[in-house]
Amino acid sequence: MAVTGILLVLFLIAHMIGNLKIFFGPADFDHYAHWLRTIGAPVLPEDWYLWGQRVLLGAALVAHIWAAAVLARRARAARPVRYVHRPKVQVSYAARTMRWGGVIIALFVVYHLLDLTTGDLNPVADQRRPYANVVADFAPERWWVTLIYVIGIVTLGFHLRHGMFSALRSLGQQTPRGERRARSAALVFAVALCAGYLVVPFAVLAGLVG
Repeated sequence: MAVTGILLVLFLIAHMIGNLKIFFGPADFDHYAHWLRTIGAPVLPEDWYLWGQRVLLGAALVAHIWAAAVLARRARAARPVRYVHRPKVQVSYAARTMRWGGVIIALFVVYHLLDLTTGDLNPVADQRRPYANVVADFAPERWWVTLIYVIGIVTLGFHLRHGMFSALRSLGQQTPRGERRARSAALVFAVALCAGYLVVPFAVLAGLVG
């Protein structure tokens, strides 16, 4: 779970940075999107890098979900008989909703791919004009699309906050002071990543990009 989680987080950071290029205008954003399709040329044909990346990330996502299921089964097997009275444990909202959050994120990924990758749900659906695709997607009259992205990204933020905190704890942040540091670092990272993703649809919705 840790290895696949790190791989997915690194992709999220790189993807967010690429998305922010939209603030440099249509020419720069479209050029960046075209460059992604030609990575590895002339050794690799066009789009081969992107498809390789998609296969790798898809495998990492499946492995991440599989690891979560295995860990959940092991936790249940370690305690086959339920507690007669289960005391309330103070845990974060993110920790309590990791499983359902994972389901929401998976559904959001499917929607995002159909929207801005394959174009099936996009009003422009032109791979040669990615800037136009994004602007048309988050237009004010399509406010519900922005809402879907807000729900997906915020859920991802909760998931990342708990995952990052757990990872830092596993790396040795076990003291009370280390735990506070890990919790703060996880929160800052999750908020920064969410902000980096949501600034694009909100900028389009507000007319700052268009």
